[in-house]
Amino acid sequence: QVQLVESGGGLVQAGGSLRLSCAASGRTFSNYAMGWFRQAPGKEREFVGGIRRDGSRTYNADSVKGRFTISRDNAKNTVYLEMNSLKPEDTAVYYCAARDTPLLPTTGDGYPYWGQGTQVTVSS
Repeated sequence: QVQLVESGGGLVQAGGSLRLSCAASGRTFSNYAMGWFRQAPGKEREFVGGIRRDGSRTYNADSVKGRFTISRDNAKNTVYLEMNSLKPEDTAVYYCAARDTPLLPTTGDGYPYWGQGTQVTVSS
């Protein structure tokens, strides 16, 4: 089993930037595809993006393309979500998730391991 801990959330003005981190422990991090999800109050959980376990491919949802970037450092057991040009509609709790697979799942059902989430609030 892998444990995930997100950090880096906070309050930022529209147009600003934040970088979220997700630190993994417990198993070989480089075996895991990593995904980022978010959930705003009253809304369903949304896939933000993900990265293959070797970092060879990333995928971003249309809603964040061109603004958010996912990367990972397997030596540090950490995946990152760099968020730029933030908008009030990006306000949500952001979660990282992991799955031991060479593929890149794009739905929540594809990930068995989840962090506790970190709040991102974008003020207008």
